[in-house]
Amino acid sequence: MIPIRDTIASSTVPGITYLLIALNVGVFLFEVSLGSGHAQERFVMQHGFIPARLLHDLAHGTPITTAFAPVVSSMFLHGGWMHLIGNMLYLFIFGDNVEDRLGHTRYLGFYLASGLAAALAQFAGNPTSTLPMVGASGAIAGVTGAYLRFYPTARVVTVVPVFFILTTIQIPAFLVLIPWFLMQIQGGLASLGGHGPPGGVAFWAHVGGFVLGLLVAPWLSRSPSRGTRRPWSDESRF
Repeated sequence: MIPIRDTIASSTVPGITYLLIALNVGVFLFEVSLGSGHAQERFVMQHGFIPARLLHDLAHGTPITTAFAPVVSSMFLHGGWMHLIGNMLYLFIFGDNVEDRLGHTRYLGFYLASGLAAALAQFAGNPTSTLPMVGASGAIAGVTGAYLRFYPTARVVTVVPVFFILTTIQIPAFLVLIPWFLMQIQGGLASLGGHGPPGGVAFWAHVGGFVLGLLVAPWLSRSPSRGTRRPWSDESRF
């Protein structure tokens, strides 16, 4: 089941969402340009978020800005093409409506705060991990949490296989996002006590970002009349 678009039209150009997508793609292309050797590995280790390094920095009085800099930079790194494409697809589908509802400036701050919450959740789940966490999925999880809060019954066009044939159906957003969130909790619980997340997936980061989006986004919301059309409007189209 792969979501490809929703049916809610934005009333403004989602400039911040487009900018974030462009930055993520640009940084990934730079990663690729480093090759698959030591240069790329050093780049990821330097700019990825490593819980054990943050624990060490905090214990040794490293300036907060230095200690938390990898939290921000890690949001723009990705582990491969599929990692990048999957994240950018979700950001493209759900980000424009959340940006419309919050306004451009608040949306950017909210996105970065979601990424921070995601990193702290992953840190809390395994503070001694030496594996670098990379990817925008924690911040995007915050965006999807906000989308669920604002538009739970909005229709999401989804690709599904039916007897080996791919077809599309429209399903409510909550049937897409809630099962995904429950799977992240399940994966996070399975990772407790281990040395890293199963399959390299930062489940607790997804949980942390999603919960922040679900709880905080309504406090930042503009009036619906100034943002997107209501999700049940017959006039709403992507």
